[in-house]
Amino acid sequence: MKKIAAAAVLAGGLIASASSVAAPNVVYPNCTAMHVNYRHGVGKTGAHDHTSGVPVTNFYRSNRLYYLNRRLDRDKDGIACEKH
Repeated sequence: MKKIAAAAVLAGGLIASASSVAAPNVVYPNCTAMHVNYRHGVGKTGAHDHTSGVPVTNFYRSNRLYYLNRRLDRDKDGIACEKH
């Protein structure tokens, strides 16, 4: 039985498969595409969610991946596409 990997369409029409998810060189076009591989977003090491409610703490931590996708960090708290 073959496993089908989830894929995200990246800028320029490139496809990122689950095998390339571990490589921190992926630039995502939007948060929906990022959430395919990183359900709670991507943040810098040591980043804290700025919220008045329950903060997101289970995001993936990678300085390199965050900097490649920092334009997706709308509230500039060091976490791109944070989601509970």
